[in-house]
Amino acid sequence: MIILIFAILSALTLAGILLSRNHRQMNTVCIAQSVTFALMACWILLAGQLPVYRISIGSPYFFIDHLGLYEVLISTLIFTCAALYARGYVAGLLDSGELEKGSLRLFYIAWAVLLAVLVLAFFSDNLALFWIFAELTTIISAILVAILSARDNIDAAIKYIFIASTSMLFSFVGFIFLFETSRVVTGTGTLNWTELLLAAHAFPPIMATAAFVLVFIGFAAKSGIFPFHTWLPEAHAKAPSAVSAILSGVLLNVGIYGIIRTYAIVNQAGAGSTASFLLALFGVLTIGIAAFSMIPQKNLKKLIAFSSVENMGIILVGLAVATPVAIFWVLFHIMAHSLTKASLFFSAGILHRQYKSPLSSEAVDDIRDVFVYQPLAAWGIIIGGLAIIGMPPFPIFVSKVFIMLQLGTASPLVLGTVLVLLFIAAVAFGYFIITMFRKRSRPGRDTDLVPYRTPVSMKVPIIVLLFILLVAGIVFTTGEVSFIQSIITELKFT
Repeated sequence: MIILIFAILSALTLAGILLSRNHRQMNTVCIAQSVTFALMACWILLAGQLPVYRISIGSPYFFIDHLGLYEVLISTLIFTCAALYARGYVAGLLDSGELEKGSLRLFYIAWAVLLAVLVLAFFSDNLALFWIFAELTTIISAILVAILSARDNIDAAIKYIFIASTSMLFSFVGFIFLFETSRVVTGTGTLNWTELLLAAHAFPPIMATAAFVLVFIGFAAKSGIFPFHTWLPEAHAKAPSAVSAILSGVLLNVGIYGIIRTYAIVNQAGAGSTASFLLALFGVLTIGIAAFSMIPQKNLKKLIAFSSVENMGIILVGLAVATPVAIFWVLFHIMAHSLTKASLFFSAGILHRQYKSPLSSEAVDDIRDVFVYQPLAAWGIIIGGLAIIGMPPFPIFVSKVFIMLQLGTASPLVLGTVLVLLFIAAVAFGYFIITMFRKRSRPGRDTDLVPYRTPVSMKVPIIVLLFILLVAGIVFTTGEVSFIQSIITELKFT
């Protein structure tokens, strides 16, 4: 009945948005949806005996395990913070004319539907159903990217849909390969992940490898992995900052989630070494293209977007090692990256409102006297920047260290290459912040700046996320460790 409850809550949310008369009411409904979903996920965690297989009316297509619940917990936390942030941010977009009032209801409907579809995707046992939900997230999130009154946003949304959806066709073919393989091996074809994992030890390695390559192509595009990453910087940079936080902190996880699920099947089929080589190769290439693309950047949101590409590469490299320790820290890194990137885009959104940054992702940000006008956003970028490049005591530092240690045991040469690329990316990020934040208005000139009164609703999410990141980098509870270890056990990477 759990899926039915989520569906009912989603229907009530849509009804609430349709009946709302103004922006504040629509926003309140979306905040309530996010909080309710988060509480539901916490209830499942505390009260349920995972994994749960019968969670709707006799449906065999949904289930909840530790990995799916982990992703839902991350997603609902970020959606809650983003919905609160949108209360003030979207009001600013309406006042400036960047968002038309006629598009407001569509914005919040797409927002609410996106969260509902994400939950259904992460709770799907059937891979074909998961593929459908993953495709829906692409279309719905593209609406949120294109919602602003700018032609560049429409172009970015179309590019996003074209690259992601075209590539996802390969994943669909890969799932057909898995279905046919399971039919030959077991006599009954299935795309339920739980059944595939149980039978995977008897799958022919060649067929498993072919299926993984095809699935990887689709979900690599969904996650912004090289060479399918070209949509990501433009879409993340042009989208409203509240949406950018969701794209980077939640939507990228959908692709990684699909790769992890399929990789677990291939690993059981005895084709893990070939899949690991593929993951390592594209992981290093993805880190490299991101690092060198960050060097010339003059636009803050585009810089943050390329940082997302870099971290997707780190996740792939960690997955390629495939030891239980490496998988543990990959899962931890997914959480750390999501929360860090959301905080960075929230801070960048405040600077956008202050400096009226052009919507074009190629435009140079004209940031001046930032500590005078927007000290919280400035410190949010600095602290978030330190967190994303992996400085202690933040959680990405811990995950990077252990992933690199595990990589060193597998291949010192690859480790050396990755470390050089990570250093380049860190220097590029730091150089941007130092040069941009040192700018001062010239005496007697540049007096056009008027302090933007940042609403409290835009400040609170930044403070909350940075606090969570600080705690997560210092405190490791036994419950947290046990939860992630349960994911590894269910994926059979032990």
